Amino acid sequence: MPVCRRKVTVIGAGNVGATVAQRIAEAGVADVYLIDVVEGLPQGKALDLAESAPLQHHDQVIFGTNDYADTTESDVIVVTAGLARQPGMSRDDLLLKNAAIVRDVVTKAVHYSPDSILVMVTNPLDAMVHVALEASGFPRERVMGMAGVLDSARFRAFIAQDLGVSSSDVTAFVLGGHGDTMVPIPRYSTVGGIPLPELMKPERIAELVERTRTGGAEVVALLKTGSAFYAPASSVLHMVDSILNDRKRVLPCAVLLSGEYKIDGLVVGVPVVLGAAGVERIIEVALTADEQKALQTSAGSVRSLVETLRQLRA
Repeated sequence: MPVCRRKVTVIGAGNVGATVAQRIAEAGVADVYLIDVVEGLPQGKALDLAESAPLQHHDQVIFGTNDYADTTESDVIVVTAGLARQPGMSRDDLLLKNAAIVRDVVTKAVHYSPDSILVMVTNPLDAMVHVALEASGFPRERVMGMAGVLDSARFRAFIAQDLGVSSSDVTAFVLGGHGDTMVPIPRYSTVGGIPLPELMKPERIAELVERTRTGGAEVVALLKTGSAFYAPASSVLHMVDSILNDRKRVLPCAVLLSGEYKIDGLVVGVPVVLGAAGVERIIEVALTADEQKALQTSAGSVRSLVETLRQLRA
């Protein structure tokens, strides 16, 4: 029987996109088609990655292109394309420019892959998932944002470092939008099954929660000329792997809520079951009054972004 080759298209060949391509190929999850508007950029990075395949012991195809026709019948499309905020550029300018880019690339990609699942990475993440939903016309199950996996990984790393334990034994629970208003939930976070509040003082937990909220900005401040890409790429790999291998992992993803968590019509990070159909189930957990209030505040930030985008487009 012929081998069924799974295909992932990664839109945007910058640091995040190229590292996503590397992670997916080297994990043996799928063939990767790297596409970018800049001629030669995706081709060069794809060639470099392909030449490392013998040393990394994988046989995945890694192909660079500027033509969306080459991405036909992709199973998953990962969107990393977008601009970083430049000096003199307002937050609204960035929002409008990246929305235009996302709308354009998603429209082109889904034309050739109408049955695909979209994983959004471009910032501001939650607002860009709204744009992708509109541009693709896909149901909410097939359009999601990568944020919660990354935010949870940061929280797990900080907890493990602080307690001097393996990060593999740490689970972390993060809700809400991707940014300063995200809502880590320490009482649902564990170390070897032990609830975090039993192992760490409240004051220290609060410090790690705050560091998690500003984790991306911390990396940017250190790099000075860029933003994080290793951890975001690993986060995408976990999502793509769960989808293509139908693992049905419970992962925090940015999805459109329709009444869940008392939120309707907004993209917010919540735990979901991720499998071959995309978001197969949204998991609702009981929240305290304070946690629910924090989540509503985070959803309010997303609402503000979406409303600003609509006003700018009007």
